[in-house]
Amino acid sequence: MENKSETPRNRSGQYIKSIVYGGLDGIITTFAVVAGSFGGDLSFRVVLILGFSNLLADGFSMAVGDFLSTKSQNEYEKNVRHKKQIAITQHPIQEKGQLRNSLIEQGVNEEDANLLVNTLAKYDKPFVNQVMKLEYGSNTTEDSPMKNAAVTFLSFSVFGVVPLLIYIVAMFIPNLLENSFLIASTLTGMTLFSLGAMKSKVIHTNWLKSGFEMLLVGGLAALVAYVVGAMLGSI
Repeated sequence: MENKSETPRNRSGQYIKSIVYGGLDGIITTFAVVAGSFGGDLSFRVVLILGFSNLLADGFSMAVGDFLSTKSQNEYEKNVRHKKQIAITQHPIQEKGQLRNSLIEQGVNEEDANLLVNTLAKYDKPFVNQVMKLEYGSNTTEDSPMKNAAVTFLSFSVFGVVPLLIYIVAMFIPNLLENSFLIASTLTGMTLFSLGAMKSKVIHTNWLKSGFEMLLVGGLAALVAYVVGAMLGSI
């Protein structure tokens, strides 16, 4: 039976997922640009140009991808629901029988299963939801493509700017340039660990392990970018 109280929680969970993964992509991608630029011994102005160009272009690309994928998913689920409603109208006994058998397999006795199915069948939406859950594993919920795209873009941009913060400040306090990459690395590492810990809430794993995993992934990506930058910068 549909539980309306779960809908806001499910949607907020989807947005949290977009925030975490969008933020991780943003900060790792931007820090790789910073590390590659540092390895190639490029000026901090070039770092800012490359960093922000990459940040905005990739953020926009991810947002468009999220918008299109969510829109396509909504269209698919709407089509599936429509077909299922037609099937229920044309073959009500068969659909009720499948749902009743599913309940019996889950431990509900036959009498109660019949009562539940017959009661649900009086209400179109709850009945369709249960049949959809039986056949597809979950109720279909229509997400907002624009909201998902906006959350992804904002998360990518906000977290992605972290490795660039010290270079922005260095425009006004030049003395900071000497340790700019070290400071950028520290800020990025702390943010990566925090996002990894947040990710554990989405995938239900140990927060400490998840935090260090993200720190390791980000570090490896930056190392590769640094080595490539150093090699190309020496040519």
